[in-house]
Amino acid sequence: MITTLPPDWRETTVRRVLRLLDRPARSGLGVITAYRDGTVTLRSNRREDGYTFSDTENGYQEIRPGDLVFHALDGFAGAVGVSDSHGNGSPVYHVCESVVGDDPAYLARLLRHLGTSGFLATQAPNVRERSVDFRNWSTFARIPLVLPPADEQRAIAYHLDRETAHIDTLIEEQQRLIEMLRERRQAIIDVAFSVLGEPCVQLRRYTRFLTSGSRGWADYYADEGERFVRIGNLPRANLDLRGDVQFVDLPANVTEGSRTMLEAGDLLFSITAYLGSVAVVGGDWVGAYVSQHVALCRLESERVDSRFIGWFMLTTPGQDQLKEGAAGGAKMQLALDDIRGLRVPLAPINEQRSIAASLDEQTAKIDTLIEETERFIELSRERRSALITAVVTGQIDVREGA
Repeated sequence: MITTLPPDWRETTVRRVLRLLDRPARSGLGVITAYRDGTVTLRSNRREDGYTFSDTENGYQEIRPGDLVFHALDGFAGAVGVSDSHGNGSPVYHVCESVVGDDPAYLARLLRHLGTSGFLATQAPNVRERSVDFRNWSTFARIPLVLPPADEQRAIAYHLDRETAHIDTLIEEQQRLIEMLRERRQAIIDVAFSVLGEPCVQLRRYTRFLTSGSRGWADYYADEGERFVRIGNLPRANLDLRGDVQFVDLPANVTEGSRTMLEAGDLLFSITAYLGSVAVVGGDWVGAYVSQHVALCRLESERVDSRFIGWFMLTTPGQDQLKEGAAGGAKMQLALDDIRGLRVPLAPINEQRSIAASLDEQTAKIDTLIEETERFIELSRERRSALITAVVTGQIDVREGA
């Protein structure tokens, strides 16, 4: 909240600036939703699936273009805005109009800021899981506000519309760039193996040892000890294990660990979830153990390079094999024999290593670009949020730049 008010700003409450409307629903109108991004519009303008529908629409109310709509359970997350449509809305909405000439667009911006900054949560008597309950109008109406004069409100709303639209456009462009980079990355992987022809040999011919972890390893979780590979440690797009490290400390009388202890170059497959994830063991993960959700495949290293096989499994044909194999049973999961039956390409061992090394290098460059772009998007979103906070709290006088 503001610590030092601009001299012409006034302290007030929701009750003094907004009037609750209570129009009955009208037949023949579509359903309006207040989204967390601040848009209030007909569902048909977004999507029709994924909603909870009511058979009778009891308590629904008419919403007109220009009405300020506040979601009484989701407003804390930003579900408040000015409707651009004519339709009917759920009784969970407070549908309001301005009382004394305040700008609805500005008031919506301010309430969104109060919600996403956590201020509304401090004002609600009932905090539900992932929600804050403002269904009682009197509770909502007591929320304190600090408002600039109406002409400045309109200037602020215009300024934020213009500036946030510019930032949103930059974010959309960067998101498209990430999609293009990912498509380019996948194309590089696919092309690297396309020159070898159709995969023609089952992995069982190169497999020296294949197993998966047993149940009950949670009993051995510890603050230090050996690493334990859980399914969340397997990557989605490369071959390097990642994520939070869980340690285990095996009692001396437990011999199960010797079977599932990892060696450098072991190939890992997810077999019960995140199907298609593959990793090659290296670095600090050597000596770790695998969970029941991970298959450990030890290959004949003199004949086949595990990173070559790992990269092939990330090609489009490789991913198709993993997903098709998992779809054969009652559950989407892979059996060890499905792993043995995977068909892989043939190539001299030196060519295998060359292809794997080339893909390591090329994909690392693209991954760096993707990470930099994701960071730019994150910073843009932070800048967007900071801009809204600064403007609606009077830290920036937008009239000077108007």
